[in-house]
Amino acid sequence: MKRIWAALFYLATGLLTAIASWLALGVLLLSVVVLPLLPITAPLMRRIVDLDRWRLARLTGVEVPSPEPLTGPWLHRAQRVLADPASRRDGMWLLTHALFGTLFGAVAIGIAGALVQQPLVPLFWWTIHGGMDNSFGIHVDSWASAFLSVPIGIVLALLLTQTPRLAALDASWAKALLAPPRASLETRLAEVVATRAAALQAHGAELRRIERNLHDGTQNKLVGVVMMLGIAERTLVHNPENALQAVLRAQDAAGDALTELRDVVRSIHPPVLDDLGLDGAIKSLAARCPVPCALAADHLGRMPAAVEAAAYFAVAEALTNVAKHSGAEQAWVSLAVQDFQLVVVIHDDGRGGADEKRGTGLDGIRGRVEALDGTATVSSPEGGPTVLTVVLPMGR
Repeated sequence: MKRIWAALFYLATGLLTAIASWLALGVLLLSVVVLPLLPITAPLMRRIVDLDRWRLARLTGVEVPSPEPLTGPWLHRAQRVLADPASRRDGMWLLTHALFGTLFGAVAIGIAGALVQQPLVPLFWWTIHGGMDNSFGIHVDSWASAFLSVPIGIVLALLLTQTPRLAALDASWAKALLAPPRASLETRLAEVVATRAAALQAHGAELRRIERNLHDGTQNKLVGVVMMLGIAERTLVHNPENALQAVLRAQDAAGDALTELRDVVRSIHPPVLDDLGLDGAIKSLAARCPVPCALAADHLGRMPAAVEAAAYFAVAEALTNVAKHSGAEQAWVSLAVQDFQLVVVIHDDGRGGADEKRGTGLDGIRGRVEALDGTATVSSPEGGPTVLTVVLPMGR
């Protein structure tokens, strides 16, 4: 009985999403004609399909993950919707589900409703003047016609026991159409393995860099301070009038060592992120940029420290590139949270032609971002403009 209730719930809710699918298909056709509407309508259609993914997981226990949201500039997203295999799978499911979801849902609700009505016909037909019609259009005006509800009810009960098969058929289509192909899953697994390996490699390189900076820079300066203090001690004993100069030299060396140590700490996690948050820290970067830089940021709130640090270093490196290489007169930085992801876009009106292979720091940005399972895409045609889009997942 539990399987029958689960199937009825699945098919009944499927009827609702099938009706929504008809509406979504109409909007989709309009969006294909008016291409700039696609970035608005595609996420709405995906939400409808996500309801069917939820229904499928509730019935079968098999979760079909929702594809990653499409990000980037407006027209770029419109082009990606048309080329995106996941969006095409969603569109095919909307068409299939609109047809068969409507049919299956109507059949299941019709059987259940008729089964509820049939036992009531013999009880109430005689109370209604002139008789009544049952679910199949049979006019009941005598006890003989009323008791036809018994065999009809038995047939309906047998049909009701088949609703789990109907739901299973619908679910099999959903899994076939909505699940990404095996090759796509294998490619994604390879990407995850590669990014995890790159993350470990980057982590090891970062540890070696910190160790080298502490050993070659800070430690040497601290050793110098100790030596100068030793010299100052001996000078104080044997030549007190020159001791002050030795102490001042030791004090200057201690100040240099402290500055070096602060630089190392800032390279690990900038303190400005703790003090001002990500939006305040980026505002500080934009204010110090030699090229006039406009900032657009929502009220972001606090995020995981690794996400804030990756976004901060990406913007810092990108603005450094703008100042050194782009010849731009204006730069823009925007930060927004979309679907549990931080989207950072750095845009300038410079000469373009940015190349990761020429040591512009873009490769370092990509490595830092991909280590967090994010993406970094660069659009920089000759003549400009250059647009760097960084997407970092924040978790749920």
